[in-house]
Amino acid sequence: MSVFPATAAAKSAGRRAPGSAARPSSRGQRAAYGFIAPLGIGFAIFYFWPMIQTFYFSFTEFGPFGGHTWTGTDNYARVLRDVTVWQALGNTLIYCGIGLLALPLAIVIAALLNRRGLRGVSVYRALYFVPFVTLPVAVGLVWNWLYNGDFGLLNEILGWFGVDRHYWVSDPSTAVFAIGAVMVWSTTGYYLIIFMAGIKSIPQDYYEAAEIDGAGPLRRFFTITLPLLSPTLFFASVICMIQSLQTFDLIYIMMGEKNPAVGDTQSIVGLFYKWAFMENAQGAAAALAFLLMLLIAGLTYLQFRLQRKWVHYG
Repeated sequence: MSVFPATAAAKSAGRRAPGSAARPSSRGQRAAYGFIAPLGIGFAIFYFWPMIQTFYFSFTEFGPFGGHTWTGTDNYARVLRDVTVWQALGNTLIYCGIGLLALPLAIVIAALLNRRGLRGVSVYRALYFVPFVTLPVAVGLVWNWLYNGDFGLLNEILGWFGVDRHYWVSDPSTAVFAIGAVMVWSTTGYYLIIFMAGIKSIPQDYYEAAEIDGAGPLRRFFTITLPLLSPTLFFASVICMIQSLQTFDLIYIMMGEKNPAVGDTQSIVGLFYKWAFMENAQGAAAALAFLLMLLIAGLTYLQFRLQRKWVHYG
């Protein structure tokens, strides 16, 4: 028998088969499940179960006094045949494309704010972030005043340069892009904070070595910052795409219900709201919502597939 039992136990443990690991105790497993239980229960109640209900209701139609009847795939056929659905889908994809412009803008601003010796960075960061935390109702009302064709500030400024007045949110040719510009303005600050954190995590040794080799600011940005920031950019692009495809409140506030261009700016979620709460077509609205979920899932999966070619980890 060994005089040092602890040493003997250590030697015995050291003879464990290579690659094997100590299995967690049942107490540790219960504790782990206890920590994730609140999130799992909340996800099941508020996300997973409503998703199942939406899928079921997409095959039914609600009566005017409640209750629902099984209609099969009639709702999906209606959605695919409806011209307004395809127009709303086109508008939604345009909003998504415009919304993604906030990413390069945020990257450039983040790189400028991360320069050494720059004072007041926290003030600039707060100013850029304020539009994101402002209520969409307030944002929409303020920008409606700025876009106003009769007394809006934007037309007043353009009038100094001889540009005629224009009704930005009433003209179908400019309304979508006017709303998209507000989307970019209100979300740039959010992605700015994310990119600033990503740039802070890049080791300064890389920049110092590149500076010693004679690389200028642009060369360092394209050869060091962008490649090492690609995981952060990938995360931000996924979040931005999902948020843009679900946009509704800003459009609803800025366009209202009597605007002549409301049909030309309607998004998928806006059409869902119209069918579900204004036209009492909950079954078709549920089918539209489920198809939107499939679209978001498909585009997200495509992003995850493509990120292998341009995202660099490590």
